[in-house]
Amino acid sequence: MENLHINLGGRSYDLLIGGGAFNSALDWLSNRETRACAVADSRFLSLHSGAEKALLERGIPVVKVEGGEKSKTLSEFGRLCSEFARIGLDRCSVVAAVGGGVVGDLAGFAASAYMRGIDFIQIPTTLLAMVDSSVGGKTGVDIKEGKNLVGAFWQPKAVFADLSFLKTLPPREFAAGCAEIIKCAVLGDAGLFELLENLDGPLAPDTPALSEAVRLSCALKAKVVAADECETCKDGGRALLNLGHTYAHALEKCAGYGTYLHGEAVAIGLVFAARLSAELCGLSKNDERRICGLLEKNRLPTHCAEKISAEKLWGAMALDKKARGGRVRFALADKIGSSRTMFPDPELVRRLIDEF
Repeated sequence: MENLHINLGGRSYDLLIGGGAFNSALDWLSNRETRACAVADSRFLSLHSGAEKALLERGIPVVKVEGGEKSKTLSEFGRLCSEFARIGLDRCSVVAAVGGGVVGDLAGFAASAYMRGIDFIQIPTTLLAMVDSSVGGKTGVDIKEGKNLVGAFWQPKAVFADLSFLKTLPPREFAAGCAEIIKCAVLGDAGLFELLENLDGPLAPDTPALSEAVRLSCALKAKVVAADECETCKDGGRALLNLGHTYAHALEKCAGYGTYLHGEAVAIGLVFAARLSAELCGLSKNDERRICGLLEKNRLPTHCAEKISAEKLWGAMALDKKARGGRVRFALADKIGSSRTMFPDPELVRRLIDEF
């Protein structure tokens, strides 16, 4: 197993990557002299009954959440807080989020608010959560106006990414996680992009390079987060991690949450960002083709299955968390491995959406 340190001063924590990380999480929880509970994805528990048994044997009650974006609601947030009170959690207690990004975002947000904030750890069980949502401390829920518009920055005390769980992940969900790895490669790690490009086939749970791809993605995100934890940089900073996401979040909202997996929407958003980057940042046609090719190689969509109007998508983008003063900010790529943020002309964006 590998240990990656997330350097955030007094809020620093470690990310443990590898098979057996779940057992390390159990030990971490057991070594605390405080009450704990787990918020866990019900589907994950049905596939890994031993995980629930292990938690219960350690005296850790389990609150089940149905995976999927439809669970990221204020009503589920309220239910979790009530469950914490029923279980008897206090200000010294800890919550373990066991599942994908939805469970991590939801449980982390509940932990950030319950008794004005209690500790939590992340035990991501999907590839997307391991390389993206479990690192960095962003928590939250969706409202009808947009994705992740209500939440908090609340750093976990530790992250335990057990790669053995990925063996039971449905192929579509594994591919969705690959989109976030490719995003990391495009925005800041050309070496990671080449590693993925040079594989004989798509990244898979049994690919020897999987551990390295996860580590490199997490290391890049850790570096960006450490430099701009709460996304206050005027240019660049943590907003770079939004590469592909401005379009993706709008697509998820306009198509209806659940139509696309988050990673699938990100893949389509990366293609759109590449086209916008070619217009504004000089991204070469070759790099644009390489990005599309790597997404397709990893069985990800590169275009929308349905027609959504430019006005509808633009309206959703205007509510994006990265927007400033009504101006929509995009993360764009100069070349593979180098990126920046920009506020493009709305008319250009609308035109490209229509063409896209």
